[in-house]
Amino acid sequence: MSNKLPVAVLGATGRMGSEAVRAVDAAPDMELVAALGRKDPLQTLVSAGAQYVVDLTVPDSTEANVRFAVEHGMHAVVGTTGWDAGRLERLDALLGGHPETGVLIAPNFALGSVLASAFAAKAARYFESVEIVELHHPNKVDAPSGTAVRTAELMAASRAEAGIPASPDATVKELPGARGADVEGIRVHSVRLRGLVAHQEVLLGGEGEQLTIRHDSYDRASFMPGVLLGLREVAAHPGLTVGLDGYLNLNA
Repeated sequence: MSNKLPVAVLGATGRMGSEAVRAVDAAPDMELVAALGRKDPLQTLVSAGAQYVVDLTVPDSTEANVRFAVEHGMHAVVGTTGWDAGRLERLDALLGGHPETGVLIAPNFALGSVLASAFAAKAARYFESVEIVELHHPNKVDAPSGTAVRTAELMAASRAEAGIPASPDATVKELPGARGADVEGIRVHSVRLRGLVAHQEVLLGGEGEQLTIRHDSYDRASFMPGVLLGLREVAAHPGLTVGLDGYLNLNA
């Protein structure tokens, strides 16, 4: 009897999905039991014997995919964007009826990016001004990126805990969007440029100094160690976890 984790990949024909298929197939402790494209029926997961699901599909289908997995007792590792507060609340309620099932929603699987966001959150309380610039390929459908939103949320929480006021900004006249999106009081600027993959800069400024925390993914292969880590850890973390940092014990 095999002790390998039986894993299915949803979105297997996409750029990220195809990378995940190769990574899972090459992992010595995993068995790729299904690789589903957009039109393949979810029931295939059951007949294939999947116990772990990687969802790398599109925002319109990810919620239904994860619901199917949870309802059939499968752990899910999710890299698809579109998980707003309402969707997360519905998923959390669903998991309440499946207490042994774990789901990880990860805006970014690159370990360096997860660490950079954690470092930015720790640093944000020590600087008067903070902003984020995220840079991605032009085929990305959402802006700001999920990673930038997650980073801004972590930084905002850190600053609120420390009683740090909003970054100073004397702007009274601007073209719409010139100052970026406001994510919990932190400005986030999105760049879409051919040749890029996934990049983020967190800019922190104080009197007479600036700290820049930057992470660059040059290839989608950079996300695969995080995907595999998520698969190996998700069963040990029942319920809903948002952010791969929840598995890294960064506060130790």
